[in-house]
Amino acid sequence: MSEPVTPDEEACRFDAAGVEELPTDGPARVAVTPAAADLLRTVVAKHGPVMFHQSGGCCDGSAPMCYPVGDFLTGDADVLLGALDVPGLAPIEVWIGRLQYAAWKHTRLTIDAVPGRGAGFSVEGPEGMRFLTRSRLFTDAERAALGPRAEA
Repeated sequence: MSEPVTPDEEACRFDAAGVEELPTDGPARVAVTPAAADLLRTVVAKHGPVMFHQSGGCCDGSAPMCYPVGDFLTGDADVLLGALDVPGLAPIEVWIGRLQYAAWKHTRLTIDAVPGRGAGFSVEGPEGMRFLTRSRLFTDAERAALGPRAEA
């Protein structure tokens, strides 16, 4: 028998199946939850436009890191997954390390926000909330509509 799951453990599960997302314009590689959209409005009000980078490190290194635009430089080792459309904000680019993309290219990533303290240099740290990446496999229809990516 397994131990009962606490509300905090349930909030931090990584499976995006059944998680509420803001609507996207057709199939997308990235999405955002209403909770993350609210947190993004807060951090943008304090820091200006932001972007995400999803790296493949261990521990908190695998969390989506949110930076003011221009504070994290992307390059040939990164892939632009797409942009989050949060009402009231400019599109928010979501980048991923090329090696991490190779492992996750078959998944839709959903940026969520849960109670807790962010780690590293991600701007949401002081807000009492942290960003969390959830994922699910693309459906066959989504995979066909998105087509192959040559970057990985």
